[in-house]
Parts: sequence; C-alpha cells; structure tokens
Amino acid sequence: MQADKARKRALARVPTLDEVARLAGVSTSAVSRTYTPGASVSGKTREKVLAAASALGYRPNLLARSLSTGRTRTVGIAVTRLENSFHAELLAHLSRGLREAGFGVRLFVSAGDEDADPGIGEVLRYRVDALVLCAIGLSSRMENECAAAGVPVVLVNRTTMAPKAACVTGANRQGGETVAAFLLAAGHRRFGFIAGTEGASTSGERFEGYRQVLAEAGAPPPMVGRGDFDAGRAAEAARRMLSAPNAPDAVFCANDHMAIAVQMVAMRDCGRVPGQDLSVVGFDDTLAARMVGLTTFSQSAAGLAAAAIAMVSDQIEDRPPGARRVVEGELIVRGSARLPAEGLRTVGSVTTWLAPQRP
Repeated sequence: MQADKARKRALARVPTLDEVARLAGVSTSAVSRTYTPGASVSGKTREKVLAAASALGYRPNLLARSLSTGRTRTVGIAVTRLENSFHAELLAHLSRGLREAGFGVRLFVSAGDEDADPGIGEVLRYRVDALVLCAIGLSSRMENECAAAGVPVVLVNRTTMAPKAACVTGANRQGGETVAAFLLAAGHRRFGFIAGTEGASTSGERFEGYRQVLAEAGAPPPMVGRGDFDAGRAAEAARRMLSAPNAPDAVFCANDHMAIAVQMVAMRDCGRVPGQDLSVVGFDDTLAARMVGLTTFSQSAAGLAAAAIAMVSDQIEDRPPGARRVVEGELIVRGSARLPAEGLRTVGSVTTWLAPQRP
C-alpha cells in the first residue's frame, strides 16, 4: 500500500534520493553507495534500495554525480572496419563488459584507414574518463591531445611506444611462428603472406614471426602482398600472387577477413583447392572463419576486452596499469590447410596443433 501511494506521488514529479532512502528505511549514503560501482553495500540493503527506487521510478542523476566527482564514468570506444567480424565481436564484448563494470559507453566509428586523428576533436568534446582504441594506432598528435585533456588511452589489438598509453594484444609473433612451423610440417615449400595496412603493429609482428621461422628452416622468403585488412584488396593481392610463376602453395593472412577472401579467389579464379594443393591460414578465429572452415590462429575477443576493461579501471582509479598485456592463443585446424603427420589434438569438435619446442 505504501509503495502504491509513493508511485502515484512520483508520477507528478521526479523522485529524489531522499525519498528513496525514506521508503527503503536506509540512509541517503546507503542509497548513494548502491548506485556507486565498487562501493561497499550489503545485499539486503541493496535489495531494499532497488525495490524502493523501482516503486518510485527513481533514476540516479549521473550528471549531478559527474559534476561533484569530476568523473562521468563514461568510456569512449573508437573502432574501425566493422565489416571485419572480429572488430564487431570485440566491440560487443567491450561495450557489454564496460556497462557491467558500471561505465557508460560512447562509440566513435573511425574511417576505414584506421586513423582516428580526424575524429579526435569530436572525442575530446565529450566528457569521457578514458578512450579505448580498437585496432587503431596512436599517433603522437592524438597522444599529446589526450594527455593534455587528462584522458587515458588503452589500445586493443595494437601496440604503441607511447609511455602513458596501455595496450593489449593477441600473441601476434607467436602466432606467426606457429603458422610457419605448421605449414613446414605439412610439407609446404613455397610461401606467401597477405599483410595488413602499412605500419600496423599486429600485421608486422605476425609477419616477423612467420618470416623468422621460415628463414631458420632454410625456406625461401615468403612472397608478400598487401591486403590492407580489406577483403577486396586482399582478393586482388591473392590473384596476383597465385597467378605468379612459382606461386605459393601456402598463404598466411594477417587476419581472417582477408584469408576468407583469399580462399574464395583460390577456388573461383585460380583453380586451387584449399586443404589440398593450397593451404590458407588466417588469424583471429572469427565466427566467419568457423563457418567457412578456415584454419586460423586464435585470439580471444572476450579476453582482449576483459584485459582492456581492467586497464581502463586501473587508469581511471590512478593505479599504475600494465604497459602491455598479451592474450594467448592457439592454432585452430580446419579444412583450409593440409595436415601435418604429427602434433594434432582434437577435443570435442575443435582440432588444434601444438608446435614442437624450438631450440
């Protein structure tokens, strides 16, 4: 009965924190703690406050809180190339995880050139407590402007030498090394690599691991094409590569998005059969890769997001963040690549390959 009367009174105006406290039979500070992420409040008190707030139609005034604390509990996420399903998966995990951690999210979609600088002015016009860059490099201009504005930056799926920025990546170099060892073990002798955009740290690290293991095995250097993390450009690079004299019989791509395009070109335009006379390997283990049977080195979108959110919390709370964190992965073997005689392991429906220990 009391709750019904309170609800009717609330219809005429916006309910206050004091009214929630009176109806719940708790102090105003208890109500405030209930709506403050990480604050100490008992489960019983939380239940009382939420029930009273629901009855009154109360919503916490985030603007007022931001004015009193100097923090908005809002994180900006800048992302590019959403046609790449890995970026879409990563964005979903980041936005969900940040909200569960008590942050609001503001999304900024950058142009496909992976350069967020043209949009940095827009980002800094908003009151964000931190900025997460997804597969976007950090230029010195952006670093300086964010530092001047007091906005910490976390890079996901990119590395940086910037001293004040944190970054989290997959095991890029290890992935390239593992792919090279896998293809050598399967008997391949002519190799190709479809690279991402020029200067992208992820593509560079994957290539270096791949190139080094091939060189140590005495294999010829891989033929390199530029796909710029774009399916159309990767397809063009694959046509040139697979039509060349002494064309590769194994192609490693810097991500799944390009590798799927290479698979299609190989079958439709070049008369090559992935898994038989040609091996194609990607990097990410996206849903699309699983659907088309692509062999790929995995990196966990959920794992990258969780590490990035922890870094965001550390930076906002002025705790020293780890300069760089690496989320481990493994080689997932499917039908797009020839199989080596040894090292395969199947658990349920997933087959992986474990590289032998390097000397």
